Amino acid sequence: MTTAEARNLPALLQGLHEDGHSGTVRVSGSPGGTIHLRGGLIVAVETPGAPTATSVLLTPGRVDDETWLAACAAEPDTDRLGGYLVSAGLIGAAELEVVCTAAVFDAAFAVAIGPPGGWTLDGPEPTLHAGSGVEPRRLTEETTRRIVRLSGAWGAPGELARIRPAAVPDAGLRRGLSDRHRAVLSTVNGRRTARDMAFTLGRGLYAIMLDLTRLEAQGLIRWETGGPSEGRPSTAPRVLPARGAPDAPATNTPQAEPTTKAAPLPRRTRGGASWPGDDRTGASRPRDGQSQAVGAREGEPREALVRDGRAHAAHVPDGQAREGPPGQAPVEGSDALPAGTTGGHGG
Repeated sequence: MTTAEARNLPALLQGLHEDGHSGTVRVSGSPGGTIHLRGGLIVAVETPGAPTATSVLLTPGRVDDETWLAACAAEPDTDRLGGYLVSAGLIGAAELEVVCTAAVFDAAFAVAIGPPGGWTLDGPEPTLHAGSGVEPRRLTEETTRRIVRLSGAWGAPGELARIRPAAVPDAGLRRGLSDRHRAVLSTVNGRRTARDMAFTLGRGLYAIMLDLTRLEAQGLIRWETGGPSEGRPSTAPRVLPARGAPDAPATNTPQAEPTTKAAPLPRRTRGGASWPGDDRTGASRPRDGQSQAVGAREGEPREALVRDGRAHAAHVPDGQAREGPPGQAPVEGSDALPAGTTGGHGG
């Protein structure tokens, strides 16, 4: 199987599985990642978007740092490090397999909800794994299920991964919370994303996102201002709202209008240049003794044009609190796994 023959990444992995290929598949994009194969099976997936098996073992202290460094010195071949940890009694074989397999599924999910990218094939690289691997079809189906499960009122999972929830007052004092939910709640501070919490706790990204939706349903956390489902931020210039128009969000409220009025514009003269917004609507009746703006329609005062211009600008969506556009992967059958790209160039 070559990159030119595969229509998307799941098809590439399935072809490599049928060929019994051993090597790495580097996936570009955000966050992108590296997929490790041994005999056609996926034994590890590494991505900046989710903790690896190593992080899951070290962060919560399942294996302390000194013991880990000593194990790495005794067995420098990372491919065989898992076997050494088991033989040294530092971790059970079943536990290591659970940790490594869970990290594969979680990293594949993190890659899939990001923007699509291309891929390249390389030779094998050493990585921590439990020896057994995951078939690409099974990984694709589970990734699709997770994406569907986390698609809700907040938007696609890529949207949910970007928000920075905040805890409501006294949320930590609520009784009946499980230790797992209480630990997640302790990391919610309005600045961390789900990815930040996953690395802080040494837990899977998917599990953290699932817990956040449950905490939000219980009213213990709130999404960022504007909610996670109101679309991408506006690129329109920030302007003052028109009189009588709805107030802008508090996070983007412009400064108050100056109390002193600007000097009146010069009177229109014959042959003068036209006003750039001459086609705007909403003219009002002229006031007595009031001069008109240059190029204003007959009977329309300068201030009406200014207010009308602001009214038009006030209808432009503005002040969204979430970050950039959603990075979701297509969910079409088994092609939903990481990025769903085609021909090695995305799309």
